[in-house]
Amino acid sequence: MFNKYDIIVVGAGHAGCEAAAAAANLGSRVLLITMNMGTIAQMSCNPAMGGVAKGQIVREVDALGGYSGIISDKTTLQFRMLNSSKGPAMWSPRAQIDRMRFAEEWRLMLEQTPNVDFWQDTVVGLLTNDGKVTGVKTSLGIEIACEAVVLTNGTFLNGQIHIGEKRFGGGRTGEKAATGITEQLVEMGFEAGRMKTGTPPRVDGRSLDYGKMEEQWGDEIQGRFSYTDFELPKDQRCCWITYTNSEVHETLKEGFEQSPMFTGRIKGLGPRYCPSIEDKINRFAERDRHQIFVEPEGWNTVEIYVNGFSTSLPEDVQYRALTKIPGFEKAKMFRPGYAIEYDFFPPTQLKLSLETKKLNNLYFAGQINGTTGYEEAACQGLIAGINAHQKINQKEDLILKRSESYIGVLIDDLVTKGTEEPYRMFTSRAEHRLLLRQDNADIRLSPIGHALGLISDDRLKKVDAKIENADTIVSYLKSTSINPEKVNAALEAAGTPTISQSVKMFQLITRPQITFENIRGSDQSFDEMLSGFDLETIEQAEIKVKYESYFEKELEIVEKMKRMEDHIINSEFNYLNLVSLSKEAREKLMKIKPRTLGQASRISGVSPSDISVLMVHMGR
Repeated sequence: MFNKYDIIVVGAGHAGCEAAAAAANLGSRVLLITMNMGTIAQMSCNPAMGGVAKGQIVREVDALGGYSGIISDKTTLQFRMLNSSKGPAMWSPRAQIDRMRFAEEWRLMLEQTPNVDFWQDTVVGLLTNDGKVTGVKTSLGIEIACEAVVLTNGTFLNGQIHIGEKRFGGGRTGEKAATGITEQLVEMGFEAGRMKTGTPPRVDGRSLDYGKMEEQWGDEIQGRFSYTDFELPKDQRCCWITYTNSEVHETLKEGFEQSPMFTGRIKGLGPRYCPSIEDKINRFAERDRHQIFVEPEGWNTVEIYVNGFSTSLPEDVQYRALTKIPGFEKAKMFRPGYAIEYDFFPPTQLKLSLETKKLNNLYFAGQINGTTGYEEAACQGLIAGINAHQKINQKEDLILKRSESYIGVLIDDLVTKGTEEPYRMFTSRAEHRLLLRQDNADIRLSPIGHALGLISDDRLKKVDAKIENADTIVSYLKSTSINPEKVNAALEAAGTPTISQSVKMFQLITRPQITFENIRGSDQSFDEMLSGFDLETIEQAEIKVKYESYFEKELEIVEKMKRMEDHIINSEFNYLNLVSLSKEAREKLMKIKPRTLGQASRISGVSPSDISVLMVHMGR
């Protein structure tokens, strides 16, 4: 029935979809196996993409040739650039998404991608031979052969749902859990653990009183994730903000004795930075209210996502507490919130390519690696799909550095340090975040995507033009002076000192209070010069002017680290024989098997003196 495939992707969430698309677009024959063809790319939790650091990841996925940015843009309800009052390293795009259309667009994109086949079934085991994965076995008893497997099981591996004292198996509400894979991998010597995540109740938007809430609109000039050109949705939808209060908190506390989180029925660790409402009340007892974001789930549905009210309390307690929130007094609940526990595999068992160390040609991506979030899953799926294709075609792995992408930071963190709680990306995790901005993801990564074959010549030409045009603007500013008569009124209006003689325009733009917009209208030749460029190029040029000296210092630091990052360590190196290393370092290095000296230096328990020993031993 089935011919042998190049790659089988197990699971069709965000990681699985990106993995299948990437491998197929590179030329591999891909079979995407999902338990339900109707829930491909389902947004199990909040109907949104992006956010702090997550938005940068979506742009990086797009710059490498992934689909998440394109599909997010096509299905956007509302777009906002978060942290726009801060420096550009903190700017983070976020979009409210039409949940049903997002899943539909993903399926359509995959169906239109040559080399992708589909099969609705549950994978219950792997086929192996001589330390290598050779296929999968499904619940129908079918064995399908392949060269590589990418596991993107999400929350389905032995998933268990909790609502108050009720507990039942499931990978998502209304969908069964997946069994067999964890047990087989553990038998092979893999280490497994448990994590948990949760979701809030959904309510009927027609039953809410929006007059008691604060309106939250998107940006006036709508942004986008993708660097490709297509028409964005013309309209945006409003979201709203309301707050809990002491009455809500007291009602929720009535159910604490039945909370699976507080009674110990849930063993897995939940996300620190996205706590349940009961956890917020418990941890932040001094606060008398918490923010609730009221988010529509689509254009053509009345369903509302109650962001900030994630809970696993009994459904009757959830409902009574909800009705005490301003605007929710007559709320009708569609479905209650719940917590879900699931299996994951500590990611220190992976190589930086996301291939497992114990079983060749087997790749893990997404929540199976201990991460949380659509964006984190999508970028892992993309990298796993690329590297599975590269491996079976005897090509070099794609390993992104920490200095060139948030994706590189995420994977290096997971593989080098591991995680004991659901891993979520933040700008603070990236030591070179000034270089890893959302505005330059195409400049950083599109050449890599093009070299792989995922980015077209036309897209790369567009990136090259953006670089050249931004440099043209910067050169103009460095070579062109402006006199006091033209600009002093603008400087005074901006609250910055006026000038007494002509100065280079570059010098003025470096002032914190001054932007291109402040100077526009003061000098006709400047206005005419800018009119020839698009907004994205102009923004790029302005950032380059304002942060030029900072970029230079950051690049110097990256260059100093480059020798360690580029020094590859033989994967068969036996650290146990190097007695000059500390005992802890030998154990950790043998477990992680770092790819480079740079990665070795970031392993917890490996000291600078241990790295010095390694450098001496390796002739550095």
